[in-house]
Amino acid sequence: MKSTGIVRKIDNLGRIVLPSELRKKLNIEIKDAVEIYVSGDSIILKKYFPACVFCGEANDIISYRDKNICSNCLKEINDSDEEFIETL
Repeated sequence: MKSTGIVRKIDNLGRIVLPSELRKKLNIEIKDAVEIYVSGDSIILKKYFPACVFCGEANDIISYRDKNICSNCLKEINDSDEEFIETL
């Protein structure tokens, strides 16, 4: 992990401000979601990218009923549904 030399205080609501140079470097825009991880005694912030609820793939994602599904899993679900219907 690389130190940036930037130190920020937490406000009375538990918030910190991410410096604009870091947001620009990491392409974090206003209203972007950020994931929070804990590793030992460290807190890690990472820009959130939606991933498939089944396989974790982050490419080619669609949202269905507030769930993220990749095209491969969607095809697999459709194929298994067709096979099930044929057995009826």
